[in-house]
Formats: sequence, structure tokens, C-alpha cells
Amino acid sequence: MCGRYAVTTDPARLAAEIDARNEVSDSDAAEKFATGNYNVAPTSTVMTVVQRHDSHEPDSDAVRRVRAMRWGLVPSWTKELGKGPLLFNARAESLAEKPAFRNSLKSKRALVPMDGWYEWKPGPPGPGGKPTKVPYFMSPEDGTRLFMGALWAAWRPAQARAAGDDTAWVSSTTIITTDAVGALTDIHHRMPLIMPLEHWDAWLDPDSPVDPALLAPPTNDLVDRITIREVSPLVNRVMNNGPELLDPL
Repeated sequence: MCGRYAVTTDPARLAAEIDARNEVSDSDAAEKFATGNYNVAPTSTVMTVVQRHDSHEPDSDAVRRVRAMRWGLVPSWTKELGKGPLLFNARAESLAEKPAFRNSLKSKRALVPMDGWYEWKPGPPGPGGKPTKVPYFMSPEDGTRLFMGALWAAWRPAQARAAGDDTAWVSSTTIITTDAVGALTDIHHRMPLIMPLEHWDAWLDPDSPVDPALLAPPTNDLVDRITIREVSPLVNRVMNNGPELLDPL
């Protein structure tokens, strides 16, 4: 699965790196991204990459864009924000079957950039024999950034829909997971779906159906370039958020 991760770039820099438009206009969100987030948790505002046509020119070419979204997909038919299940992950194998995800799979596919993600492995018994979990951080061995396959949705309250209010939209995202591969299976049986650069155009294209091959687990060669290191249990608390969380224990 993927319930925590780290990202230390800002929207403007990310947009420049991947030739995208920076559409993170909210000053609070932009300021938060600028300082980096070493302990991103569900319901946080996160950066995503999408490819969309201009709303006022639907026949224009679809353009890559960096957008801020809520982590935890809110399907369009949700009655009240925060009352449904927290859909921060979506299993690749059942996306086309689940009502919460199948519409997004058709034309609202995204990427979530990250430096790496955290996962917890069962550890030795603690005081009183209580089970413990040991945190690990997985990241590219060359220090580059990962982009995970994701879905997104747009939602607005029923009152806004009834009033025709077009300013109350909430964009949200979920990170896709798949079977773990290679050495990652020793940490957890699931992992986020790494989307390599050569698949971005096909994955993000809003006008074409998804190729099922893009939802397959990553190759062993790709996973072999991921380093795994045990890190401090400080990451267990969301309020802890600093570069020390990434230090090898």
C-alpha cells in the first residue's frame, strides 16, 4: 500500500522539470509545498500531474498541468465531504470494477510525484509483548524522483450543484497500488504503481482508454533501482515532519 510519502520539490520547479503548467494558485498550498513535506498523510493537499484540455477550448491540445488536490478520492456522487471511506489507495486489479474508481479510470488519470514512500514491517515484540512495526523508506538509488500512477475526481456539494455554483469544486486523488515486486516483498505485499517516463503520455491522455498493460506491476529491473532503508519511528507521528525522517536508522 502507500499511506505515507515524502516530496521535497515545489510546484513551479516540478512544472519546469516536466514541461507542464503550474496551476497551484492557492498561496497557502504553494507555501506549504515550497518547504517540502517529509511526512505526507491522507487528507493532505498534495501535488499531482494531469493532462487536460483548456475548459474554454475543448478542441485544444491536452496540456500537462501541475495541480493541488486532496489525498483521498471523493467520487462525484459523494453526499458530504469527509463522511465516506478514505480512498487514499486503489487496487490496480479492480479499478474497472469499483464504482468509486471506474469513471476516473476512463479519463481522469494522474501522476503523484514523490521522493519516496514509507512502509511498515512487523518488528520484534515491544513492552508487554505488544506487536511493533518498523518503518522503512523506499526511494530511487540515484536520488531522482518517482511518479506514481493515480486517479483523480472533481466533486462539489449538492447545494453548489443546485445553485450552479462553479467555484466550489474539490479535486481529489488516490494512489494506485499493485503487487510488490522483488526485494520490496520483504517489506509489504503491496506497493504503489511506479509509472516510468515512457508511459506518461499514454497514461495521462484524457482522450484514450487506458491500456491494461500500464496497470501491471513494475519490472524487476525498475524495482532493483529502489533502495530500502530502515528509518526512525519518528515518522509514525504525522506531526513529525523534517529531513531527519529520511535518515537511515
